[in-house]
Amino acid sequence: MRARIYQPAKTAMSSGQGKTKHWYLDYVQDSPRSIDPLMGWTSSADTQSQVRLRFETKEAALAYAKEHGIDATVMEPKKRKANIRARGYAENFASDRRAPWTH
Repeated sequence: MRARIYQPAKTAMSSGQGKTKHWYLDYVQDSPRSIDPLMGWTSSADTQSQVRLRFETKEAALAYAKEHGIDATVMEPKKRKANIRARGYAENFASDRRAPWTH
């Protein structure tokens, strides 16, 4: 069995870091998906591709994969610098602004 271990990136719709702290182990799909000729639904006989395991650390995920004989590939996350301003949004309305605020 093959799997990948990764830490998900933040969503494009949010600037928060929620759901990016844990590491996940996803099994790689072994058999191709087939299309049902009548309804057009896609299906697969491979149920392992539906399994997603969550771990606190990368080392815990690797230990689990080694213990169960899973050939795992680790995908390292690309970290970004936090986009945090000194005073944040409230600085727009501060009475002690360095420069007058205009449109």
